[in-house]
Formats: sequence, structure tokens, C-alpha cells
Amino acid sequence: MQTPLDLWEEIGSIAEDELPHVITKLFTIYEAKLVNNPQDSEALEFFKNLASAIAQTCECNLNRR
Repeated sequence: MQTPLDLWEEIGSIAEDELPHVITKLFTIYEAKLVNNPQDSEALEFFKNLASAIAQTCECNLNRR
């Protein structure tokens, strides 16, 4: 398993137009986990963190305008 630092470096090397594919893949992985088990704590935590990250990003974007 790669370390978080290794993964951070890989994220930095991905072309910007490929990043939505990474997010989509993560989304579908955790979505499938919830379909199989609606109480999957790992998947629920992922979506909680994703919602938080989206909200924070939107807030930052609004503050820049």
C-alpha cells in the first residue's frame, strides 16, 4: 500500500483534465459499497467528507468573487 505522501505526489502528476475521472472512480467505488450495505461506515464517512470538501470549495470560490 502506498503512503499518503506517495499518493499526494501521484495526484500532483495527474493531468488536470484527468482529475474528474479520479473523483468519479472514487465516488462509484463508495456508492457501490453503500448499495451493498447502506450502513457501511467507511462509505458513509467518505460521502460526509466529500460533501464537506465540496461545501468548503464552494465557499472559497464565493469569497473570491
